[in-house]
Amino acid sequence: MDTKAIERHVLGILEAIGEDPNREGLRETPQRVAKMLEEVLEGVAYNNHDIAKMFGKTFTNECAYDSDNAVVMKDITVFSYCEHHMALMYDMKVNVAYIPRGKVLGLSKIARICDMAAKRLQLQERLGQDIAEIIAEAADTPDVGVSISGCHSCMTARGIRNASSKTVTTTFRGEFRNNPELRDLVKFDEMKANV
Repeated sequence: MDTKAIERHVLGILEAIGEDPNREGLRETPQRVAKMLEEVLEGVAYNNHDIAKMFGKTFTNECAYDSDNAVVMKDITVFSYCEHHMALMYDMKVNVAYIPRGKVLGLSKIARICDMAAKRLQLQERLGQDIAEIIAEAADTPDVGVSISGCHSCMTARGIRNASSKTVTTTFRGEFRNNPELRDLVKFDEMKANV
């Protein structure tokens, strides 16, 4: 990431909106913004395959393949930035489930995969697809379900300014596509009540 270019552009934005970039509160803002973007958009440097390799630590699963033996992790907290407005997507919760086929991921790896996939300019729909793709590769299983619920500041802080709106997206692969009971494992409680 070219942090020096980010600094120059942030300085230009400050000037363009009519701010004085030399006033005390703004003098170091270009550097702070560059450092922040380097951190919160770290995932831009990696494709899904890279992330699967990075967090693909698995353990042998002694259980025979069975759709009743799903691994489920709920309420993984992430945030991201919308690629349309570079606006914050916040209060995001990710539910992930997969059916092991001989391998299980370390539990922290599931959360790390979600976090790294979110550290890109994203769409919530694509984030779910990215997480499902990475989990499928890392755990070597075609059976993955992902649900994401989140708020988008492009909806809550600008435009329509609907502060209570939430967006929920789902991605189902393999057995999760056709089995409602498996899909229910990753759905949020409010989704189950409305289906």
